[in-house]
Amino acid sequence: MTAIAAAAIAGITLHLVLRYATSTSIFIIELPLWSVLLLGGVPLVFELSAKVLRAEFGSDLLAGISIVTAIILGEYLAGALVVLMLSGGEALESYAIRSASSVLSALAKRMPSLAHQRRGGVVVDVPLSDVAVDDVLVIFPHDICPVDGVVIEGRGSMDESFLTGEPFQMSKTPGSEVISGAINGESAIVIRASRPAADSRYSKIMQIMLSAEQHRPRMRRLGDTLGAYYTPLALAIASLAWWISGQPHRFLAVLVVATPCPLLIAIPVAIIGAISLCARRGIIVKDTVVLETIATCTTAIFDKTGTLTYGRPRLTDQLVVSDAEAAEVLTLVASLERYSKHPLARAVLAAAKSAGVALQEVSEISEPPGQGLRGIVAGHTVQITSRGVIARDQLDRGDQLPPHAGGLECCVVIDQCYTATYRFRDEPRSEGASFVKHLHPYHGFTRLLIVSGDRESEVRYLAEQIGIREVYAEKTPEEKVAIVRAETLKARTLYVGDGINDAPALLSATVGIAIGQNSDITTESAGVVVMDSSLEKVDEFMHISSRMRRIALQSAIGGMSLSVAGMALASGGLLLPVAGAVTQEIIDVLAILNALRAALPPKKLSDFSKAQVEPPTNR
Repeated sequence: MTAIAAAAIAGITLHLVLRYATSTSIFIIELPLWSVLLLGGVPLVFELSAKVLRAEFGSDLLAGISIVTAIILGEYLAGALVVLMLSGGEALESYAIRSASSVLSALAKRMPSLAHQRRGGVVVDVPLSDVAVDDVLVIFPHDICPVDGVVIEGRGSMDESFLTGEPFQMSKTPGSEVISGAINGESAIVIRASRPAADSRYSKIMQIMLSAEQHRPRMRRLGDTLGAYYTPLALAIASLAWWISGQPHRFLAVLVVATPCPLLIAIPVAIIGAISLCARRGIIVKDTVVLETIATCTTAIFDKTGTLTYGRPRLTDQLVVSDAEAAEVLTLVASLERYSKHPLARAVLAAAKSAGVALQEVSEISEPPGQGLRGIVAGHTVQITSRGVIARDQLDRGDQLPPHAGGLECCVVIDQCYTATYRFRDEPRSEGASFVKHLHPYHGFTRLLIVSGDRESEVRYLAEQIGIREVYAEKTPEEKVAIVRAETLKARTLYVGDGINDAPALLSATVGIAIGQNSDITTESAGVVVMDSSLEKVDEFMHISSRMRRIALQSAIGGMSLSVAGMALASGGLLLPVAGAVTQEIIDVLAILNALRAALPPKKLSDFSKAQVEPPTNR
């Protein structure tokens, strides 16, 4: 369409030059317009005729009728202007889509196309698509990691903030996991690929963003619906003007003014702009339908851990066996946990830092499924696992395990002997209470629930801290789904969660929002993925959604109202066909420019005060 629009501009310009700057014949003067109508108008008319055969009577049908009428009446300039309006509007849409897709393009350009593969002591560059599981790759200093893998040689650190949102370097040593898209530090490391590039973390994010652009927005059908009402109205006004005046040129003038094809393009432009703004704010919209439906949700259902809490527990109790030194155990455990991404690892490291312990070198790190984290620290074999593993393996001193208590825990095994139990308590988000409090007055939510698999005492304690009364604790994923489905039958629901066990519930709710990137399964199930683990981003999405809808309706209804006013002038003979085409072009461009505002960030995207909430104290 860009080529047709350019040809139309060139043809119209040449026509005006020949008409007002030369004294050539009428045939030569109108030849450029005939070329525009033949090369641009005929294909457009055939395309619109195909829509009519499919019973698609949108407002762009008016453009086709206008082109045909202009040719019959000899108003070639008016017909050429309509061709410019149609093709120019679609060209503007393509430009807006490309602009809105700039985030996706930036992600694609960021990923390397080659990997440094080690073969028999020689490093060769191979296409990223050729990397297979178990290939050995060298990551040079400051390189971007091309695939997910495990470190087998070297020590260093990586910046994973682009993918995880955590603003610090992650230490790497043999046995540590690395994720694609992370930026290597000062030292070269050697990894063994655990996934092909197509299945890596970075690739998954790309796939989520691409799928968001491939969905046809439901709001686009709103434009089609408006056009279905608008088209017969315009035809009625045009026919009435012709019947009363007896002048067919008034029929053409009204239709030219009424042609709003670029106008209705403003609605999907607004949607794409909102998707782009969301992406720049770390919010990936997978299903564009949620941009329309979240405003209609009245029941909000939350998971607990990692959603209403930080997912960053604090170490509250260190229960060691009588003959073990707490400080020495903490040193060994913290040294090993330095290479773990588990939320409890950060709590241990924070406790070690507070205690001022010196971390030791670690070797032979492994994390067998169901066994916990293992490694050799200062000559000791250290394992961080669960009480179930200790009981199953019948480890020495396993009978000294303390009784169960509320909250999270892990067990420490040193040299095949049970040594300590660490207990943790998660902290509610600082913005949690104010976020929950503002949902009813600002977003119309009438019911708030917590549905969690954690112990009831923990869930109720958190609910009291943030102000939610309805609590469902110790629920399996199947039970979560049953609760969400039951609530969705009563009212439209919003479900916010972050874990693998939230995936079915996310699918069952009217709108599912995944917090963070803890699970590929969760992000695949959600309609919206908040890359940063933040409730403020959830609020931002709500506001982007409502703002997008408002802008889209402004563009569509406001533009058509101006067109109706123009049709009234044209029916009275105050606007000739050419002037009507220029008028409508101005209206359409203004509507599209207004729709592009959806991609621009407003001064404020959140409306709740993030008052600090004191973390819960030990009971």
